[in-house]
Amino acid sequence: MQLQDILYSQGFGTRRICAGLIQQGRVQVYQDDPADSQGRCQIPVTVTQASTEVPAKRLRFKVCGDDWVYHERAYLMLHKPAAFECSHKPSTYPSVYTLLPSPLRMRPQKKAIQGVQAVGRLDQDTTGLLLLTDDGQWVHRLSSPRHHLPKVYEVSLKHPADDVQMDRLLTGVVLDDSPDPVRASACCAVSPCHLRLTLTQGKYHQVKRMVAAVGNRVNALHRSQIGGLRLPDTLAPGQWQWLGADDLAALNAIS
Repeated sequence: MQLQDILYSQGFGTRRICAGLIQQGRVQVYQDDPADSQGRCQIPVTVTQASTEVPAKRLRFKVCGDDWVYHERAYLMLHKPAAFECSHKPSTYPSVYTLLPSPLRMRPQKKAIQGVQAVGRLDQDTTGLLLLTDDGQWVHRLSSPRHHLPKVYEVSLKHPADDVQMDRLLTGVVLDDSPDPVRASACCAVSPCHLRLTLTQGKYHQVKRMVAAVGNRVNALHRSQIGGLRLPDTLAPGQWQWLGADDLAALNAIS
């Protein structure tokens, strides 16, 4: 695969821009050091020919001094902080996409620069696990209601929850946009004002509306898990990371 095509596929601009970066000596490719008989040592080598053929699989490279690893598709998790909107065109708060580096926002899809997209959304005041990808089929599979992908929320309440409220959340409450009762698939009290709810639906402001329907109020909301994937304690608000093979397996096993 030509190096300029690799850079283009990873979101470093148009093919002309990518070719220019290479010709200006701003791109380095990691290659095995021949002095290391076991191939463990890699050194960055500057490439100045845009048409240079390099193997894309497991390719490590530098662009303007920043290290990157080739990914045919982008699968990410982000710890969404409060006061960010899950929109490319936010109305009030900053876009959650500004927390990502430029190449992830510029990855091409269907011959157009669209960048990664969020799998579903979190309200601006809701924090926690957000998945992003440039794989449209994966978005559809995880978002489809027929798969009943469970999502776990940590719910901070204004008032202590009683047994009646918890029972109603499990048996179902009626919302104005749903003809059938909406229920949590699991509900447990972590503390009097902290519930852990598991939902397999994704209606607008669902947790807040369900809690209001049983006579309480949500003070803070945090999504801690999607399917078998938990938000790592080591991932701070505003930080992101690539999903590994185990992470993808934890999601795909459910979907």
